[in-house]
Amino acid sequence: MAQDDPVVSAQWLQQHLGQPDIKVLDASWYMPQESRDPWQEYKVAHIPGALFFDIDGIVDRTTDLPHMLPSEEAFAAAVSALGITNHDKVIVYDGKGFFSAPRVWWMFRVLGHNEVWVLDGGLPQWRASGYNLGSNCPDDTILKSKAANSAIQTTYNGELANASTFQTEFQPQLFWTLEKVKYNVAVQAHQLVDARSRGRFDGVEPEPRKGVRSGHIPGTKCVPFPEMFDGSPMLLPADELSKKFEQAGISLDHPIVVTCGSGVTACILALGLYRVGKHDIPVYDGSWTEWEAQPDIDYPKFTCTGS
Repeated sequence: MAQDDPVVSAQWLQQHLGQPDIKVLDASWYMPQESRDPWQEYKVAHIPGALFFDIDGIVDRTTDLPHMLPSEEAFAAAVSALGITNHDKVIVYDGKGFFSAPRVWWMFRVLGHNEVWVLDGGLPQWRASGYNLGSNCPDDTILKSKAANSAIQTTYNGELANASTFQTEFQPQLFWTLEKVKYNVAVQAHQLVDARSRGRFDGVEPEPRKGVRSGHIPGTKCVPFPEMFDGSPMLLPADELSKKFEQAGISLDHPIVVTCGSGVTACILALGLYRVGKHDIPVYDGSWTEWEAQPDIDYPKFTCTGS
């Protein structure tokens, strides 16, 4: 386990599973059209001892935008309900290998907890390695996951949650708002990199969310998130990751901010950039879903029909 690398191997996790300061989170989440229920899949099969982290539950309850970062107080309450402290090492995985787990990795980091890693290859790699899966859910694990969601709601209702065992420290350099992106469109200080597919980026394929038009923020370059890993899927070596960005016309010597559809797969790009030594890459949390909905933006001039 290295602080300068954002992933751990299935072998490492298997060897350290069960240690009191190792907390494993199943952060599986799927796009709406996939018709998959991550909570039900977790109850059928998960890494032994893992708790379920609900990306659509541990969110900012003051916005209609999907799965936005909750407040520090709400996140602390939810993570405390999961039984996680600041002394714990958090290992996050998902059912696809590399999809939603990096989002939770980023959430912990943006709220001040750097002792967090993604399981390289996720649940598919754990299965391929022949390691055991848990198929029963003790009442305690179900109660903790439900308590985390309840703590979020309680906090946003203005009520006091149970005493937090987890303390947050917001890291503003890792978090971008709509206002920051609008300003950057004007001044072009940061290179904006979009993790969505080229079809959605170019405005020739539909967005998965109803009522959201495809296209991209002006001045953005496209690096589809699957380019960060191989077919296993395992995170590519640093030199290969660097080439992916350079081939897209992105300079690793200049500031970068990442975006996507709703702030999930952008975190995969942040994970890849972390491996190449770029540890302070901000994520635009609202991403395209927020940008496209702005009434003061002249949408047609920001779309593109070619790469």
